[in-house]
Amino acid sequence: MEYTKTSWKIDPDSEINREILVAELGNAGYESFTETADLLEAYIISSDFSEEVLLNLFSIDFELFKVAYTVEIIPDQNWNEVWEKNYFQPLMVADRCLIRAPFHTQYPEAEYEIIIEPGMAFGTGNHETTSLMINEILNQNLKGKSVLDMGCGTGILSILSYQRGAKAITGIDIDSWAVNSTIENAANNKVSNLEIIEGGASAIPDKKYDYIYANIQRNILLQDMPRYAQVLKMGGELIMSGFYMADLDSIRERATELGLTFSRFNEINNWVAVTFTSI
Repeated sequence: MEYTKTSWKIDPDSEINREILVAELGNAGYESFTETADLLEAYIISSDFSEEVLLNLFSIDFELFKVAYTVEIIPDQNWNEVWEKNYFQPLMVADRCLIRAPFHTQYPEAEYEIIIEPGMAFGTGNHETTSLMINEILNQNLKGKSVLDMGCGTGILSILSYQRGAKAITGIDIDSWAVNSTIENAANNKVSNLEIIEGGASAIPDKKYDYIYANIQRNILLQDMPRYAQVLKMGGELIMSGFYMADLDSIRERATELGLTFSRFNEINNWVAVTFTSI
């Protein structure tokens, strides 16, 4: 089957801005996505491609970012082979967590294994912020704990939380594309205790969580942190990523205003994951 690829340049480029664009394109019929350092690439069956839809999307005021795109026709080919060879290689995080697609036949053994469908490749752990969050989860004792996964995307953090022994997990995302991705990937990974909700911070249930994970853009974190603080148990941890080192001071200031205590931060290529504790 012939596909059309659109390559998107985003300014400013961040994981949350890519997620927003993925959601918009997903609603427009795009089936799969890949990432490069500079671009988000989206694929749609050529017979479903519409330049008018793209022009309308391009004209949307995203408020947080601007976009520009190019179009390329991709001839019919073995798409599983293309994904495996070019885009979605098995990924090992911290030598403990393997992320792979169902079609992968050669991959190393790992303590934890997460399977992501190839059509949902965006959010497969390749971005620094996802790797940072995975590292945090690998170093936490989640047995018998409750987890809130804000901006759950493909569900990677929820799935790993389940594998690490969390007793109850809530995944929330504003985009139906992400919600559907989490539902399918959770089922494929046999996750049995995940509640998935479509919405933002206002959709968080009125209950308390031991751990809150929020891999979201800086402005949204600053906006939604009061709600996170409300539902975080005493002694619980709020772990956030999706922003640069330059933003860490403003994040820390906001958390302190809300009565949260700074615990630690880690950094990869100028991206940061920071942990606060409720005491």
